Amino acid sequence: MRWLGGCAPGSPMRVPLGARLIWSDPPLWTAGDWPERHVKRTEGNGRRLVVFGPCAASSHDLDRALYEPGPFGAGQMWSGSYAVIRQVQAGDVEIFTDPTLALPLYTARYQGGTVWGSSSRALAVLRGGEVDQRWLHSFLMDKQTPLPGHSAWAGVVPVPAGQRLLLGAEGAVSASPWWSPTKRSYEEAVPRIAEALDEGVRARVDGVAVSSDVAGMDSTAVAVLAAQHGPLLGLTAHPEGVTDGGDLTYAQALRVPGLEHLPFPLREGHLPFSPAGLALPATDEPAPSSVLWAMFSAQLLAVAGRGSVCHLTGDGGDNLFMAPPVHLADLARRGRLIRLGRDALEWSQLRRESPWPLLSAAFSGSVARLHRPWLKKPPWLTAAAGEAAAPPENANEMLVVNLRAAARAAAADIQLADALGLELANPYFDGALLDAVVSVSAEDRFTVRRYKPLLVDAVGQHLPAAHRTRAGKGVFAGDFHRGVRENLPHLLALVDGHLAAAGLIDPGPLKGALHGVALGARAVWPPLLAVLAAEMWLGAVEAQQPVEWVPVVEVAR
Repeated sequence: MRWLGGCAPGSPMRVPLGARLIWSDPPLWTAGDWPERHVKRTEGNGRRLVVFGPCAASSHDLDRALYEPGPFGAGQMWSGSYAVIRQVQAGDVEIFTDPTLALPLYTARYQGGTVWGSSSRALAVLRGGEVDQRWLHSFLMDKQTPLPGHSAWAGVVPVPAGQRLLLGAEGAVSASPWWSPTKRSYEEAVPRIAEALDEGVRARVDGVAVSSDVAGMDSTAVAVLAAQHGPLLGLTAHPEGVTDGGDLTYAQALRVPGLEHLPFPLREGHLPFSPAGLALPATDEPAPSSVLWAMFSAQLLAVAGRGSVCHLTGDGGDNLFMAPPVHLADLARRGRLIRLGRDALEWSQLRRESPWPLLSAAFSGSVARLHRPWLKKPPWLTAAAGEAAAPPENANEMLVVNLRAAARAAAADIQLADALGLELANPYFDGALLDAVVSVSAEDRFTVRRYKPLLVDAVGQHLPAAHRTRAGKGVFAGDFHRGVRENLPHLLALVDGHLAAAGLIDPGPLKGALHGVALGARAVWPPLLAVLAAEMWLGAVEAQQPVEWVPVVEVAR
């Protein structure tokens, strides 16, 4: 497993077995196969700084950041997904966390000191290695916003996104925000979006063999940008025996120098929930692709077999650029009733549903109801919903919360890919890109007349006309229904596993829901996928050996 971590000054100095020390006073390390291009360092005049993760910063940028009060000085935020660690020798350690949670960090108390790292599962060993049952229950209720201030592991605390974590030489630990959204006009934001995405892609692909999904607009845009920096293998999944239509038609129409197409036929064994030839690796929390492991692992192995070191995805593009009508509450609050009525009517016509529930939620100020009106306690969850995160109050807060939830979950998918020896890269989760997108007013981001206008206006010049005017993306609900039907005995047995034994779910209603889905009944997929992914995750964790920790002197030798 690839991760990084360190100890606060004055803490007991223990490190994971096999770690590579960056410095030892206090210990800072990487574990696993960490790419050298994703560890950037500088030092001088008793100061030192390291950036972990894909980052577009130049050596000049790093030198300036060594002395500035913030992580980027007075300059624009660097593109990429990374953490910045800075120290005055024998003094405080500053850790600047990623604004989107694309590189989550955690802390754990150990023998009176503090250890931090990017793997909650690894840190959990120092706290007894127990799953946090309250967090797990909240995940089953709403996997997007589980119990605030908790990780999946008891005693391991997440560091909030966009925070400056200060580890004091006297043992004090404090956190304060370093990032907050700014306001820009649409015209000002578009070139920033273009630059952030292009630089984020470049930071990942320079000097290595690269592959990319080529499916919807998000992954296609990333692939085209990546192809400008060198040869690219573009993977497009399609049903076996189908040679045109859907994503495949758009992929075949894409003619970019340096892009080699790799069609990937989806067979019965690739259906969701199908058994895979490889055991599911243990991750920090349930990974979104757990239920797709047969297909996900096969695709990653296919590109790795062709020499790819880094595989790009379009994950996060929908979260950034496909705005739900949550801005209606903002319009109602500001009394912009004509725009409110127009947007509510257009959205209802697009979805073929009544506008009145939208207007009711808007006038009540319920951003959450506008975003996910289906969210409620699933019938198989045994206890009442406990403490929850405060709901977002406006569209900008919702965008940030939504993107951070997706990025945090995607970090577990990155760990799945790591287990196969492949870097999984998600440029749409970059902090600089979030900063540019959220700076645009919510009503300017929303429209039903154009598909992802911010993205098209920023990078559309790199795409063929057919892609610029594409109005939708593939829907795979039918595959999930088929996957449940084909694997129903396995899923029914899974339901009687760890979650049921812990009293967190009632298997009866869950089995009833699975039988209904197998027969084609309409399903609310998020809570169903959450419980199945959590059960698979618990089995993977149980099957894998925990991280071993040793005194720092054993690593230093």
